[in-house]
Amino acid sequence: MTSTQGSQTLLLNHDLTRRALRLALDKTTDMADDVLRVPLEYYSDPKLAEMEEALILRRTPLAILPSAQLGRPNDYVVRSVLGDSLLITRDSAGKSHVFLNYCRHRGAMPACGTGNSRRFTCPYHAWTYKNTGELLTVPGKSGFAGMDVTRYGLVELPHEERYGFIWAVLDADGAIDVDRHLGALAPQLAEIDYSTFGYHDVREFESEVSWKGALEAFAEGYHFPFVHGESLIGLNALANTAIYDEYGKHHRLGFPFHWIAKLADDPAGSWDVRDNMGIIYWIYPNLILANSIVGVEIIDILPAGAPTRCTVRHSWMARYPATDDATRSGYDAIFAAVHAAVRDEDFAMLPQCGEAVRHGQHDHMIIGRNEIGVQHMIKVFAETLGIALR
Repeated sequence: MTSTQGSQTLLLNHDLTRRALRLALDKTTDMADDVLRVPLEYYSDPKLAEMEEALILRRTPLAILPSAQLGRPNDYVVRSVLGDSLLITRDSAGKSHVFLNYCRHRGAMPACGTGNSRRFTCPYHAWTYKNTGELLTVPGKSGFAGMDVTRYGLVELPHEERYGFIWAVLDADGAIDVDRHLGALAPQLAEIDYSTFGYHDVREFESEVSWKGALEAFAEGYHFPFVHGESLIGLNALANTAIYDEYGKHHRLGFPFHWIAKLADDPAGSWDVRDNMGIIYWIYPNLILANSIVGVEIIDILPAGAPTRCTVRHSWMARYPATDDATRSGYDAIFAAVHAAVRDEDFAMLPQCGEAVRHGQHDHMIIGRNEIGVQHMIKVFAETLGIALR
């Protein structure tokens, strides 16, 4: 079952809650038309991994940072994306920028970490740049007589700040159009309004599993009772039950909470989507947005130098920014719990899948009809890369 509902609101869409309630009462889930057989090489072929980076990851808008992570003028963050060091800044006028963090002289990195600064000085020869990218000072300027300093600012990547995120394309000669990229999904992200959320924390780690396989863990609830049985996910969400909607290359899943069944007997209860299910978006190609009543988990997964190794950047934003220590402490506890579920449950299991891809002697994996979100991910990537599926 697939549909596109981009023109509808999300949070107060009672039809979505009714769909989820019906699935819960019928003890079923939205399903694909058939099972899908996926060749093992889909996850393990080095040539395919090279194509993924060149044709997908370096051409598609990626959500580099939540806007809220650069909350003040002159804030900056340095992060690595596919091996590129990126310097993301907010200048004194409030405009965001995404630069390659490499000095134009000999290539050392002018910035590191996070902070608040109007300028950045390369540690090698002290060339200094404004947070708008312009080259400001060159020690021993006489050695560079005739150099036009206006041509030697930091290289800026195509970027836009939209829907609560700073997006960029990793090709400096590329183009970016976030609205075109998101298509019919954009109105829902606008309604949620992540730009008003409060940025809380981020943690990063690597895992020995394909980045595509890792993304699939957030596209089905089939594994909930087996992997998350003792955590909030397993205790709150119904297993193997989800409403599913496609938006071109993106999709949305709604995982009903077990108490949704009460609405059948008490229709006067809350039909707000947030009160009745967890909403997970897959934003092609690498972003998971896992929404709850209190905030959103941002899970950014990318390859890490090998077909079966990935980096995971897991951050969390609160629906209502913390204004006191007690609230911040509460958010610390929430993020600790959700991060533990991701790191110690999902990514305790996923490396086993990576090992099977490296050493298995079967020729394909089979994806069930109940794993409709996983099937969608695979089909989207396969179409882009020209992979035949069965």
